[in-house]
Amino acid sequence: MRILDKYILKSFLVPFFATFFIVMFVLVMQFLWFAFDDIAGKDIDIFYIFKFLGYTSLQVTPTALPIGVLLSSIMALGNLSEKYEMAAVKSAGISLKRFIRPLVFLTLIISAINFLFLNNIYPYASLKQRNLLFNMKKTKPALALIEGSFNTEIPGYSIYFEKKYGPEENLLKNVKIYDLHGGKNNDICITAKKGEITTQEGSKYMTLHLTDGYYYQDHTEERKKLKDKEKLPGSAAKFDTYNVNIDISSFNGNELDLEKYKTHYSMLNVNQLAYQSDTLKMSYDLYIKSKARSFFIRNNGKELYQKPDSTKAQNISKELLDNFDLKTKVSVTQAALTNIKKPLRSIKVFKESYKTNRKRLNLYDYEFHYRLAFSLSCLLLFFIGAPLGSLIRKGGFGLPMVLAILIFVVYFFVNSLGRNIAEESSISSTMGGWFATMILTPFAFFLTKRATKGIGLVNFDKISMPIKNIIQRFKKTKTTD
Repeated sequence: MRILDKYILKSFLVPFFATFFIVMFVLVMQFLWFAFDDIAGKDIDIFYIFKFLGYTSLQVTPTALPIGVLLSSIMALGNLSEKYEMAAVKSAGISLKRFIRPLVFLTLIISAINFLFLNNIYPYASLKQRNLLFNMKKTKPALALIEGSFNTEIPGYSIYFEKKYGPEENLLKNVKIYDLHGGKNNDICITAKKGEITTQEGSKYMTLHLTDGYYYQDHTEERKKLKDKEKLPGSAAKFDTYNVNIDISSFNGNELDLEKYKTHYSMLNVNQLAYQSDTLKMSYDLYIKSKARSFFIRNNGKELYQKPDSTKAQNISKELLDNFDLKTKVSVTQAALTNIKKPLRSIKVFKESYKTNRKRLNLYDYEFHYRLAFSLSCLLLFFIGAPLGSLIRKGGFGLPMVLAILIFVVYFFVNSLGRNIAEESSISSTMGGWFATMILTPFAFFLTKRATKGIGLVNFDKISMPIKNIIQRFKKTKTTD
């Protein structure tokens, strides 16, 4: 039996390591491709690029392990079945459960390793990789500016432009700049038809040379008196050329190892996620209570039940406005609209803020349960891949590779679906984290049961026999006629 166990382990481990490293390489290259625009052309030392790839490799390892287990289990059992070695084992009186027992123990060890990665190495790699990528983006802020959207990466400014072009990608079309140093009121707005970005080596300033534009400044916040606001609410000027010097000293390329973001849910282990979730829940509950109390007081909620009903003893119409003349109806309607607009605006703003805070809390709760569920994905996918391989009786990288990709795509899609609906509070975060596991576990039981009993994946006889009987009856009736 030991020789048989060694043989089955060897049949599993060889494709597992091959698949694992191939998937790792593909995932790292895919991530590098998406981050290429943020890294290329910024004179970043090759050491930091390799460092970035190393952190990315550690980050994708928990994803590569389940794929490796799934594909290698299909290939190993499929190859043994194709060569009739499974039939020889069964004829020797060895059941499928006993035959795959060493693979089950090995998969449990891989699941434990996956949990250690998810709980310890993945958060560390995510912390380092995300901060390193952010610091790389800041090395040359001109290259980080994206056309067609407001760029707020540079402190104190919100910069928009329609198009970026030129050999060095430093020429801008239809530029709009908001100076935010005075707060969030967008007091200063500068527009121009064209712009050019220039920076000098070693300088802490980036200069925007603007052409054919307007400079507008709002003065209403500066003047306290109403008369002063009416006299000079704002000032505007047209310019042919105008230079905006932007301080980019915070975008220091020597600070690539700086860690600015540390509390993102992907950067925390399971214990830290639980603690952060509890902290967010307490602040979230206080936030809801304060908003509810503020809304109640601001809209005179106490008066709704303290004042007696003055309409009981009077003979009035059920339609409230029918009790007034036309002039009073207009004034009552206008007063009602005025009184209701402010609470509606407050509710709308509060609703968006409520959804944002609720989503943030849901993501921390989801990540906690997702880490636990995904660490068991190796075991789950093994009990899908192993019986599937014995049923299809096909080894190699052909059909097993196609099946493994399809199954993992389904698993990934269901995981993403669980995350999205849990984030929107359509289901609980606990169910969202375990959603894919709950969906695919019955399928794993079904396949394992059929493989243990030696039944095919689909019993075509049950489908074909009724059709054959109908055809034969039709032939008999035709010949008798």
